[in-house]
Amino acid sequence: MSAASLRRAARESVSGLPRAFWWLWTSTLVNRLGAFVATFMTLYLTLERGYSASFAGLVVALHGLGGVISSLVAGVMTDRLGRRPTLLAAQASTAFSVALLGFMEHPAAIAAVALLVGMTSNASRPAVAAMMADIVRPEDRVRAFALNYWAINLGFGISAMAAGLIAEYSYLAGFLGEAALTLACAVLVFVKLPESRPGARQTGATAATGKGAGADAGAEPAIGLGTVLRDGHFMGVVGLSFLISLIFTQGSVGLPVAMGAAGFSPGDYGLVIAVNGLLIVLLQIPVTAFIEHRDPQKLLVVSALLAGYGFALTAFAGSLWAYALTVCVWTLAEIVNSPTQMGLVARLSPVRGRGRYQGMYSMSWAVASLVAPLMAGVVIDRYGAGWLWGATGVLGTVAGAGYWLLMRRLPEGGVVDGAEAAGGGATAPVAKPLPAAAEG
Repeated sequence: MSAASLRRAARESVSGLPRAFWWLWTSTLVNRLGAFVATFMTLYLTLERGYSASFAGLVVALHGLGGVISSLVAGVMTDRLGRRPTLLAAQASTAFSVALLGFMEHPAAIAAVALLVGMTSNASRPAVAAMMADIVRPEDRVRAFALNYWAINLGFGISAMAAGLIAEYSYLAGFLGEAALTLACAVLVFVKLPESRPGARQTGATAATGKGAGADAGAEPAIGLGTVLRDGHFMGVVGLSFLISLIFTQGSVGLPVAMGAAGFSPGDYGLVIAVNGLLIVLLQIPVTAFIEHRDPQKLLVVSALLAGYGFALTAFAGSLWAYALTVCVWTLAEIVNSPTQMGLVARLSPVRGRGRYQGMYSMSWAVASLVAPLMAGVVIDRYGAGWLWGATGVLGTVAGAGYWLLMRRLPEGGVVDGAEAAGGGATAPVAKPLPAAAEG
């Protein structure tokens, strides 16, 4: 692709999105710039505090458990209280709990506050996703989710480098820095983002779509968590998301363990995994421009297979270049899968239930973050790393077949926008079928 084509793709990727989206995008970037705790929790506990690796693993697991708990609670809050209040509460409480964690010394206190940090930091995700679906036109959602994912990785890449330098000086400074940036996000949301929940006054962010979502939502029946669980199409997406999450999480769980067992240093792993973030920053926008109007069924199937077999290739890696090549394969799968799947989730979510639906989807990743370390540890210890990478190939194949079957079952090859939400036969408005991948 030429430089002119790249510039044209970049312009097309950022054009036509409402101003409110860019404020939400900015808050995501600022928030990820302060991602210190999730990156350095294990090193902080083992090197700075002198705790065992087992205790560090317990604390990290509690942090993940907090995310599981808060996913559904935050989803309900997003629908009942609104997107903006949920974001404010989540970010302000995250800032407080992260700062508090930096001062904890007793093991029980560290574990308890880590659980709290996991709950509060994950609570904003359903609100962000629901607000994005509110304020962005359906045909632009894949592009919007891709840009948001790009901001997450750009912010994380910058923060990882800066946090490493900060940690050498003071871990407490890292905790306080993350708290300050998270609080800045809360202020940004309060000042720049009006409420977008359907039924709220149609101004600012909501009006930017020009759709009048509140009017559309008025015909929908009441949405509860039971409604989400009875939505067969959507729960199929959640189950497939869990499988995909198990695969991708091995990049930070199974891969460093396997490389360490093969004699590679932590620095070697850092170089290899840096390829993931670099490729996402460089390729997310042009690849999104390429896939935006293509068949979502094919995109999801291909991305699942690339993810599974990309990790499976790790079994044959014996050098840093070989490991980096495998990372390139599954990173491409990640670039394609994330915005396409998020677009699909948004289209399957009824307007008044977006928070609950996004909360359930977020929970699939949170649960995977708990299961993946156990899966990697047990398989590597008992059977060897080769079996772990073989298992990822199997999971990718199952997920690819699942996406193929799921998308075939959607009416007329399209995506239902909440039609299944009522369960028990009640219906809601149905979106027109998708001829291509514009909706994800």
